[in-house]
Amino acid sequence: MTVTRVARPRATKTTRGTVLFADLRGYTALAERLAPARIVPLLDEFFGVLAAATALHGGQVFHMAGDGMMAGFGVGSARDGAEEAIRAGHLILQDFGEVASRWRGELAIETGVGIGLHLGELALGTLGPPGYKRTTLVGDTVNVAARLCGRARAGELLLSCSVATALDAVRAANGQAPMPVAFLHLPQFELRGRLAPLDIWCIPAPERVTF
Repeated sequence: MTVTRVARPRATKTTRGTVLFADLRGYTALAERLAPARIVPLLDEFFGVLAAATALHGGQVFHMAGDGMMAGFGVGSARDGAEEAIRAGHLILQDFGEVASRWRGELAIETGVGIGLHLGELALGTLGPPGYKRTTLVGDTVNVAARLCGRARAGELLLSCSVATALDAVRAANGQAPMPVAFLHLPQFELRGRLAPLDIWCIPAPERVTF
């Protein structure tokens, strides 16, 4: 008789932190107009901007695929990562704005980046088949950050109420705003599958580009 052994589930670490999702806007049109080999260096430059801003502010990239990235801030530390994430997101908007302007002039293409931030409880787990396992972030916090990113327009960063509350705490502790940038309070955001709408804020785009 053959006995099938069932692997015991590994202990999953639960932590708290801020998740940042960033996504390239205008990629579908870009891919239609340019040869695949021409797109590779453009995506490499795009991800380079995202990764550099993340690393500069103490974040960790957990996933890059297609035209998007997921990063975590404050994961496994005593900090919640909200201030670091907002600084990284703001830097991404600035730095990629310059790249997008150059692409517009050199290639006649319109691109931008949309960003979503949410703070909350996370599961830090290792997923995937043997030989392809990767450490990643799982949970409602990840889902909300991804949805906010999906709603953000080109050049815009959306942040949830939990991030805004954490930034208010930083401001109260330091006696000043954590960043010299204005946040705009938006109407509540209803996420499909969630029971209650979400209060959200944004760093608005200086120029509105619609995709």
